[in-house]
Amino acid sequence: EVSNSLRFDNGSSDYLSRTPSSTSNRKTWTWSAWVKRANISANHVMIGARIDANDNTFLRFNSDNTIYFKLKIGGTSKESYTNQLFRDSSAWYHLVLAVDTTQATESNRFKLYINGEQVTSFSSSAYPAQDADTPINSSSSEHRIGDDETPNIFDGYMAEVVLVDGQQLDATSFGEFDEDSGIWKP
Repeated sequence: EVSNSLRFDNGSSDYLSRTPSSTSNRKTWTWSAWVKRANISANHVMIGARIDANDNTFLRFNSDNTIYFKLKIGGTSKESYTNQLFRDSSAWYHLVLAVDTTQATESNRFKLYINGEQVTSFSSSAYPAQDADTPINSSSSEHRIGDDETPNIFDGYMAEVVLVDGQQLDATSFGEFDEDSGIWKP
């Protein structure tokens, strides 16, 4: 169980939104959340940010039960899909999306962690250009938890949602493996 979670119901279009009052670090940031899906086989956005049709980003569960990360900058989309499937609507998943476009090594420009483990197997992956400014942390971008304006409203629960400005953190900044059970926990 995860305390203090929020219930998102795609039938009633529930989501949270915030537009930053000033722009901060658009190149380096980390998003973390514990999520539990209420239903599967639908597109459900966990976080989305949109400046306009040419500059937007989101992380979602896809209708094929993969996780999909899209970063569109200047009209060019970079899209990545996990090989792993997420079909357990009774499980809590911990997701960390860590972005740092200043990295010289392309595959270090974004990292995805699920339940404490870095995802290294993608059916398709594309990385942003070095030093690209993302829509995250832009004062021109509405940030949404549970939606991306398409709408692909999240249906499930989220807890301990965190957006860290200016740091590309790994999963150990938000959780740990239990010494007795070996289970990933907050």
